[in-house]
Amino acid sequence: MQVKEIVDHLENIAPLHLQEAYDNCGLLTGTTDMTCTGILCTLDATEAVILEAVARGCNLVVAHHPIVFSGLKKINGTTYVEKAVLAAIKHDVAIYAIHTNLDNVIGGVNGKIAQKIGLTQVEILDPKPGAGPGIGAGILGQLPAPVDEADFLQNLAHIFKIPTIKHSPFLGKKLQKIAICGGSGAFLTQKALEMGVDAFVTSDLKYHDYFDANGQLLLADIGHFESEQYTAALLVELLQPKFPTFAVLKSDTKTNPVGYFI
Repeated sequence: MQVKEIVDHLENIAPLHLQEAYDNCGLLTGTTDMTCTGILCTLDATEAVILEAVARGCNLVVAHHPIVFSGLKKINGTTYVEKAVLAAIKHDVAIYAIHTNLDNVIGGVNGKIAQKIGLTQVEILDPKPGAGPGIGAGILGQLPAPVDEADFLQNLAHIFKIPTIKHSPFLGKKLQKIAICGGSGAFLTQKALEMGVDAFVTSDLKYHDYFDANGQLLLADIGHFESEQYTAALLVELLQPKFPTFAVLKSDTKTNPVGYFI
């Protein structure tokens, strides 16, 4: 099987035209006519992940985050990006990134987060104009029953394996209508307010972003890696039914660059 068959399937699920203008999705190393020996799914295509792929007999790494995000003027192994690219070229490993295009479909990254939290009646939080149903940023949904704020955060900590959660001030009310955005989602806070949600779960919030809650919703920052950690499993779920007799593996390499000292 050629890499092209896998690429075509992924782009049927999350077309490249759905990526944001700043993004760099698609095939980053390798060629579509390469014969694929196996697929390794990951959040980040680091050097360690490339070497894991080689060790496990895979020559295609499907990653959420593009390891090459901006232009490279040299590739000599100085940075973590250069090291990953060098390893991929040296070992003839193709890297495919499926980033904001997978964020922008309802069955993508945010859909997986909604599933983990247990949201029902899910819909796109900020639909992309003219793109059709189920396309856009973030997801809006309902918890099965209202919950206390502390219980909601405790549940998030358990589901996403987080030792600590940054959040805006408690409002002293039950939560049921929930908005989510994996990764950096501060740009959707105003939309969440407009939709009257009780809580907005995302990551990478800056100090002043918490003021934007404006006493109307609970903002919860669960960490970038933590919010998207189930994406590798999602990629396996999207690929395995299409290629049931082919090796579609989830990476065992821990790529989270953030630690917590408690």
